Amino acid sequence: MNKILLAAGLTFVSTLAIAQVEPFKKEKVFPEKDSKAKFHTVSGERHGPSFFKKFTFPEVEYTPGEQLTFDKYHTVDVMYHWYEKWAQEFPEIVDLYVIGYSFEGRPIYQMTLTNKKTGKDTDKPAAYFEGGRHSGEITSSESILWLTQHLLENYGKDQEITHLIDTKTIYLRPQNNPDGSNLYLFTEQRNRSTVRPHDNDRDGLLDEDPEEDLDGDGIIYQIRKKAVTPEEKEKANFIIDPEHPSGKLMKRVFAGKGDYLLYTEGIDNDGDGDYNEDGIGGLDLHRNYPENWRPDIGGDLTGRAYTQYGAGEYPLSEPESRSTVLWMLSHANISVVNSMDTRVPMHLRPPSTSKSEERMYPSDLAIYKEMDQLGLSFTAYPWAGDVYETYSTRYKVNSMTGDPLKPSPLFGHGPDFGYFYFGSIWYGDELWNNGAMKDYNGDGIYDDYDALVWDEEENEGRGFKSWTPMNHPQLGEVEIGGFHPKFFGQNGPTWQLENWAKKQALFNLAMAKRLPELQVSEPKVKKTGKGEYEITLEWTNVGGLPVALEQAKLVKIVQEDRVSLDFDKELTKGYEEAKVIITSPDLYDKTIYSGYTGKGEKKSATFKVTVKGEEEVKGKIKLSSTRGGLFTKEFTLK
Repeated sequence: MNKILLAAGLTFVSTLAIAQVEPFKKEKVFPEKDSKAKFHTVSGERHGPSFFKKFTFPEVEYTPGEQLTFDKYHTVDVMYHWYEKWAQEFPEIVDLYVIGYSFEGRPIYQMTLTNKKTGKDTDKPAAYFEGGRHSGEITSSESILWLTQHLLENYGKDQEITHLIDTKTIYLRPQNNPDGSNLYLFTEQRNRSTVRPHDNDRDGLLDEDPEEDLDGDGIIYQIRKKAVTPEEKEKANFIIDPEHPSGKLMKRVFAGKGDYLLYTEGIDNDGDGDYNEDGIGGLDLHRNYPENWRPDIGGDLTGRAYTQYGAGEYPLSEPESRSTVLWMLSHANISVVNSMDTRVPMHLRPPSTSKSEERMYPSDLAIYKEMDQLGLSFTAYPWAGDVYETYSTRYKVNSMTGDPLKPSPLFGHGPDFGYFYFGSIWYGDELWNNGAMKDYNGDGIYDDYDALVWDEEENEGRGFKSWTPMNHPQLGEVEIGGFHPKFFGQNGPTWQLENWAKKQALFNLAMAKRLPELQVSEPKVKKTGKGEYEITLEWTNVGGLPVALEQAKLVKIVQEDRVSLDFDKELTKGYEEAKVIITSPDLYDKTIYSGYTGKGEKKSATFKVTVKGEEEVKGKIKLSSTRGGLFTKEFTLK
């Protein structure tokens, strides 16, 4: 991977992983600040790189302060400010660069964190942590920001963190979807993923029916309408939940069995009878990975195969996911990944389309299960496990029918790419949980009932807007209210922010501390005869992971650990007339292939060398491990 270091401490890395690179402008202009940037219009509102910013929320820090604190959420600009500042303050351990550009042209920052004096980042075992893939799931970005600050502030002070940065590499990307984050934090909109226009309702139009902030408070709440007409009563599928005495909580029932219709705030822009069904964007960056990708709904021409909503036109069609995968494939030294979202909460891992025991090697699955428990020791989330089974059946039964829930696949999912394609430990953890902190009514489900009780008892009721009468321009008399979608539904209230960001970051740090670590001895030289030597290198994996999962071996993402000798070319020039001849191993490339070093395993490699003449000869012995690192030791034959 080519890099260009610039005066500002920034680098640009080509997302195509080829030789072309671009300089990063010190006086950068973000597209939303460029008056000449193009934009398009959705329901009369500007949208695109220069979308009009309408709101400022008290929960958000829009201008960086003198100190970084976690009592507010931070915009992309504020996060980038701190990354730039740290790159200048810690040049001996930080490289900051642009890994790619978003759909709307915003730079995507990434940081490499390692002690440069102890070797290149690609010559060390590595972990990669990412947040911000989904527009509104901003707690994940805060966790990356918290971890970055924690590592930098404790380097040289905390023994374990210092050792980690001296011997390993940590790659950090706080915002993989800056377009979506800006949309979320500056407007009332709250889309899930990329802002690329998308035909969500399959009517041939793009983004034509978004949500609208009808009461002008900058927040998209819910609207409930009492069913009055026969047509409304036939469709009504909500009742006021009788379990909660406040009358606030709505409960879904079968159509025609309810008293209310429930909508999100907005109007029926396209006049099709549905409200807000085609908002801004709709492609899901977490369904755009190449492993087990499936076409978007409508993309299967047989009408009988699996499809995946939000999958994109083709695998890696989106620049944000493409910048991740292509970069990852050029950094095979990475063993551990967490690319995070909100809001289950759960330590979420592969498989996404099958049971763990059906497709994972038993030894790999055992490692993942250890990581599950490690995560729970920091976070105490209700769940940890695979996507296909644990995630899709976590509530056990369908709340409406009482039928047992069955495993359900997700396609084009990150954890599947991470394990089956890349052969790594790869999580897609979900942070925050809509305030459902405990099961208050003992029904075995963490749901809106529990969220509302917690909000009333612990959050002073700030997460829920009481139902308030209003006159809807199309529906007539309705009530507006419900959970705050931004800072309670998808992300927690600010006084909870650091708690969730920190505990997730500490799990990621704990995984990084378990990276493989090859402890390599000084080479042993034994003279066995006149001009004949044995050169032995010994090493032990003292880390918490093997240098390769079994899956990594299967898909050949890693090579065997290899040991080789290096002498001055003049010494080995020729054949019988060469001054130095490697007699063992008797292979053309004179390399010892040592398999894959497991956790706690000790290995050695011995070469036999013949030297002509009486002069001493200097050489180097090199251990090369794809995910264990690169080590070079000098020796002398005399």
